[in-house]
Amino acid sequence: MGLPIFDPQGDQVAKVRDVVVALRSDSTNQPRVLGMVAEVFGRRRIFVPMTRVTNIDSGQVYTTGLLNMRRFEQRSTETPVMGQMFDRRVVIKDTGVQGTVYDVAMEQARNRDWVLSRVAVQEPSKGFRRRGQTHTLEWRDVEGLTRREETQGATHLNATLSEMRPADAANVIHELPRERLLAVVAAMNDERLADVLEELPEEDRVEILELLDRERAADVLEEMSPDDAADLIADLHPDTAATLLGLMEPEEAEDVRRLMSYADKTAGAMMTPEPVILSPDATVADALAHVRNPELTPALAALVYVCRQPLETPTGRLIGAAHIQRLLREPPSTLVAAALDESMDPLRHDATIDEVAAHPATYNLVACPVVDEEGRLLGAVTVDDLLDHMLPDNWRDRADRPGPISGAGGR
Repeated sequence: MGLPIFDPQGDQVAKVRDVVVALRSDSTNQPRVLGMVAEVFGRRRIFVPMTRVTNIDSGQVYTTGLLNMRRFEQRSTETPVMGQMFDRRVVIKDTGVQGTVYDVAMEQARNRDWVLSRVAVQEPSKGFRRRGQTHTLEWRDVEGLTRREETQGATHLNATLSEMRPADAANVIHELPRERLLAVVAAMNDERLADVLEELPEEDRVEILELLDRERAADVLEEMSPDDAADLIADLHPDTAATLLGLMEPEEAEDVRRLMSYADKTAGAMMTPEPVILSPDATVADALAHVRNPELTPALAALVYVCRQPLETPTGRLIGAAHIQRLLREPPSTLVAAALDESMDPLRHDATIDEVAAHPATYNLVACPVVDEEGRLLGAVTVDDLLDHMLPDNWRDRADRPGPISGAGGR
C-alpha cells in the first residue's frame, strides 16, 4: 500500500491504495487478484487490472501505461484486501487457534494469474504481553477468510492508515463500507481522527462526528485547528453545535465562536487564530525557537508577528511581520522588530475572498496577517486555508483533474 506505480517511460502515474480480489466459496482455493485500486494525481481512485501490471517489486509497480481513468466502483463480487480483509477473525485449521489477519501475500501462479497465497495471522495478546504470537500460513490452512463479519475490528487496518498522510488516510476511509468506517473511527485516537476529519469531504466528517458520543466529539473538535473546527460545527444541526461547544474547553470554544462570528468567505472566517506571535523585545533566537514547534504547518511557520501586549489574539496593536527566511540571515541576538517587512500591509477581517487571494499574490506570501479596525492582530490566513475556500465545496470528493495518464483499458 502506497507503492508508486510507473509507466513504461519511468514516470510515476499513481500510488497503490488497495488490492482487489475475487473470493471463492471453497476456502482452500486461493483467491484471484483482479487488480489494484490506484490513486492518481487529483485524488481520483481508479482500477488497474492485473493484466496491465508488468512487474511488481519491493519498491514499485510497473504498468503498460494504458489505464482507464474512470473512478473505481467496487462490485459485489469484489473484496478489497486492506479495506475488508485486514482484522478478519480466522481459525488455524491444524491447531484451532484463533487470530486476526494483519497481512497477506500475493504471487503469480503458473498460469500467470496473481493469487493470494499466504496469510499473516496474529493471536490475541495474553496477560501482560504486548502482542500475541504471529503465524504465516498457507491460504488453505486458515478458515474464516471468506466469511463476512458484522463486528470486524480495525487494529491492523488502523496500523496501516497511521503510516499514511492524513489526506491519503482520509481518501481510504472515504471508500470503506459503513461498518468498517465505524470500526476505524472507534480505534483511532482523537488527535489522528481530527487530522483525518480535516481532510474528508463535508458530508463524511459531519456524519462521523454525529456518530460519536458527544464527549468524544467535543474532544476531537478541540484537536482540530480552530478554523476547521468552526467550519465543521457550522455544518451541524444548531442544537448539536451548541451542545458540542458547551462541552469543549472554554478557550478552545471561544476561538471557534469568534471565527463563526465572521461573515462567510471573508478573511476573518478563513484565518487561524493561532499564528506565531512575539513581543517587541523578542530576538531572532526566540523566533526560531517558536517556529521549531512540530505542530506548526509550514505556512504558519513562515512568518512571525510582532505585537503589543496582550500576545493572545486579539492582541495589542500589530507592529509588523517578519519572514523566517530573513531571520535566518540575522544574528540570533538581533531583535525581530528590526527585521520586519515594511512593505507588507495586513488584511482587514472583513476582506472578501478576492481581496484575500490578491494579497499573497501581490506580496509573494504563504500567510497574511488579519487585523481588526484598531489594528489588533486577529489571526493569519494561510494559502491552504484560502484554497480550501476557493475550491468547490466538494473538491475533496471530485476527480476533475485527469493527471498525466490517459488511454483505454477497461476492467
